[in-house]
Amino acid sequence: MATSTASKKKTKRKSPKKNLVIVESPAKAKTIEKYLGRSYKVIASKGHVRDLPKSKMGVDIENEYEPHYISIRGKGDTIKELRSAAKKAKKVYLAADPDREGESIAWHLSHVLDLDPEEDNRVVFNEITKDAVKESFKHPRSIDMNLVDAQQARRILDRLVGYSISPLLWQKVKKGLSAGRVQSIALWLVIQREKEIENFKPQEYWSIDSEFKKGRSKFAASFYGVAGKKKELPNNEAVEEILKAIDPKGDFDITKVTKRERKRQPQAPFTTSTLQQEANRKMNFRTRRTMMAAQQLYEGINIGKEGSQGLITYMRTDSTRISAIAKHEASQFLHEEYGAEYAATKPIKGKMPEGAQDAHEAIRPTSVFRTPKSLKEYLNNDQFKLYQLIWSRFVASQMTPAIMDTMAVTIEQNDVVFKANGSKMKFEGFLKVYGDGKEKDNILPDLEEGDHVKLAKTNPDQHFTQPPARYSEATLIKTLEEKGVGRPSTYSPTLETIQKRYYVKLVGRRFEPTELGDIVNDIIVKYFPDVVNVDFTANLEDDLDDVEVGDENWVKVVDDFYKPFSKEVESATEKMEKIQIKDEPAGFNCDICGAPMVIKMGRYGKFYACSRFPDCRNTKAIVKEIGVICPKCHKGQVIERKSKKNRLFYGCSRYPDCDFVSWDKPVGRDCPKDGHFLVEKKIKGGTQVVCPNGDYEEAAQK
Repeated sequence: MATSTASKKKTKRKSPKKNLVIVESPAKAKTIEKYLGRSYKVIASKGHVRDLPKSKMGVDIENEYEPHYISIRGKGDTIKELRSAAKKAKKVYLAADPDREGESIAWHLSHVLDLDPEEDNRVVFNEITKDAVKESFKHPRSIDMNLVDAQQARRILDRLVGYSISPLLWQKVKKGLSAGRVQSIALWLVIQREKEIENFKPQEYWSIDSEFKKGRSKFAASFYGVAGKKKELPNNEAVEEILKAIDPKGDFDITKVTKRERKRQPQAPFTTSTLQQEANRKMNFRTRRTMMAAQQLYEGINIGKEGSQGLITYMRTDSTRISAIAKHEASQFLHEEYGAEYAATKPIKGKMPEGAQDAHEAIRPTSVFRTPKSLKEYLNNDQFKLYQLIWSRFVASQMTPAIMDTMAVTIEQNDVVFKANGSKMKFEGFLKVYGDGKEKDNILPDLEEGDHVKLAKTNPDQHFTQPPARYSEATLIKTLEEKGVGRPSTYSPTLETIQKRYYVKLVGRRFEPTELGDIVNDIIVKYFPDVVNVDFTANLEDDLDDVEVGDENWVKVVDDFYKPFSKEVESATEKMEKIQIKDEPAGFNCDICGAPMVIKMGRYGKFYACSRFPDCRNTKAIVKEIGVICPKCHKGQVIERKSKKNRLFYGCSRYPDCDFVSWDKPVGRDCPKDGHFLVEKKIKGGTQVVCPNGDYEEAAQK
């Protein structure tokens, strides 16, 4: 009997469907997937997937400003991957950043993936930590259309302004120019400051700094006034009059001694704006550099055994609020690390700027127990410096005030009054963690009312009032914020744009307008006054905030702006004359065809070009010689050059035949000790000539 063996059919078990989570960046996806576990798949949309077209306005003005969105060029494969993953998923969650931009990305994704925007598929978290992420998935919500509409209104307003004014600038001035709501105000502020500097008339004033002594102790004091009233010293005659009124060899009386205890409160934790300002001021970070490092710290860094962890909370915020959990953790850390006397019972509450939203916390570390020192080996230089700044500022904000013992002394002779101020640190408080290095003791001798002191020396000094300083990145951001122009996410791209268009240039970390910037600003001020009206733009920002909370209709906000603006565009199209930016003669001829060379205005500044362009396309960079022969080849001149990151360095004019380069400026002399060329180094208050090998330096030059 033939035996037949029944072949067993192996049934392939279907793997259970996973929940799909979509975030913006691959780094964020990697961190979150680790927290959520095997039943979730996390992928990145890599930013926006849809936007207005670049080739045309893309806004139907006649049909309630209906935007025409298209898939962003180059995002085809990403969209295909997202659609494929969404079809296989059990449920799709949209976990873009917790702000208007993030809500807008989630809304666009819901359209691309045919998801119902009213379904509870939106999750938001303010920090990328295991607890925060897991908690957010317990409370998904629908897409907040008020946030989407606020972002959409901003995008459409910016498109209407940009795509109405920019073609006019291209037609009337030169190609490649642009105008925008916030960037036009930033440029206007820089130019207004330049005008203030140009129109400034310095005024003379004098001071009399003196040194007094009691026994062997000497202390500094300054002239205050006469007969108890403050007196200005406008000129040398006024100084001579005061000096004649006193007897330099006679006794001076201590008529008043005031001893007080002064408290210095810590500052609130960082918002986006204050972080950008402080990083620029303390570490010379440009806003883009600050935000790049902050984004990386927020999205997650691999920190060894703990794996990838989000190290700071969301870095786009204008709130100074701190969660109760973070406050408790900070208090615990301070008690353990420094003692109870350093932990504030009622931490400082920062005052938020007018119109600020309170959607997110201030920028803080996700765990205060992750000290900068413990993370240093896992962070690059920028990440470490920024984390240290954020961590220190947050910890300091939860600490007790610094306490100083102060002493104010009034010194008199013949009704002439001098004043001296002294201070001594009594208790460091928050300065133990976040000091600025300026808290030096100035201790006066033990003085009492009725004591007599002697005048050791006087030093009358002439001064002149100084013009207002040009804006740095930090001070320009601060001014924009104070005036209510722009929001946290706009400052970095705004400053980048006005530099990229060559409307302004950074000279010694300060903004100076260019000739091109002046031309563009004059046009906008003349033909589009509302665009550079600070109050008008600030009110528009407030209207967008009202859209965000559902108190205003976005179409009405756009319409109220566009109707008068469109009339300005029509008027400018008719009345604006073509502006010819004249080429300046360069003073030498083209080495290819012999025609005169001219100085042209380009996208990145001025350059030499042949006057026969386009028949002859010879161009040369404008270089600045510093009057020093190259120390390497001894043939070429040392010239100023710029790196790709716009950093100034010095090189040989014979490059590439001679490859001499130096970050520091050569001075044309050699070191008397080892023969190496000497360079000029910047120091506080001036420059100093040093040998790069470090074994020689000359007295500082102011």
